[in-house]
Amino acid sequence: MGLELYLDLLSQPCRALYIFARCNNIPFEFKKVQLTKGQHKTEEFRKVNMLMKVPALKDGSFTLAESIAILLYLVQKFKTPDHWYPSDLQKRARVDEYLSWQHVNIRAKGSKLFLTKVMLPLITGQPLPPEKLEFLTEDLNVALKQFEEKFLQDKPFIAGSEVSLADLVALVELMQPVCAGCDLFEERPKLKEWRRRVEEAVGKELFQEAHKEIMNIQNLTADQLAPELMETFKQQLLKQFSQN
Repeated sequence: MGLELYLDLLSQPCRALYIFARCNNIPFEFKKVQLTKGQHKTEEFRKVNMLMKVPALKDGSFTLAESIAILLYLVQKFKTPDHWYPSDLQKRARVDEYLSWQHVNIRAKGSKLFLTKVMLPLITGQPLPPEKLEFLTEDLNVALKQFEEKFLQDKPFIAGSEVSLADLVALVELMQPVCAGCDLFEERPKLKEWRRRVEEAVGKELFQEAHKEIMNIQNLTADQLAPELMETFKQQLLKQFSQN
């Protein structure tokens, strides 16, 4: 049995894994798990990942959850080029530093803005008040400023002169609110140039292919979501956004 990756390219971490595996010519079988259909909640998928989340990896009888852990597994198993996860102690530390920071900053705030603009109105049938959207946008803006000043600085990439896992993970996360209609790059020339370099490093065609589905997310309709997920998702979102 070969390597299997359980993915839905609507998911940012899944896109990072897909792009990383493809641009490093890692052989794998793409097992699509449609989140909108609730396929991650099935007993079949639970056997692969009891947490019932994507992405997930299966390598023979070995299974693994959590995108960062999977990326690092692929780096070591397939001996990918050093720049992805540098052997140099300090460069590797820069990658680890960003991957540790991003969960509750770029990822959390970008995801919240995406859910606000796309999923919440879709599920509740009601538009979000402009002031709520403005608050969430400003929250992400703070994280973007920290990203530029702390992590990117005046370097081509986060760890230095070459692309790393940190850059790939960062960019796919930022594409989530971008695909919801938030132009994060237009007034940020440094960030815009960094995006161009990362896309070129992994291959623009591959990057666009991985983002094809999420780029059309605003065409999603409520009837495309699994009915059994609708109420649960609605309650979770309303609770989440009522706390701000």
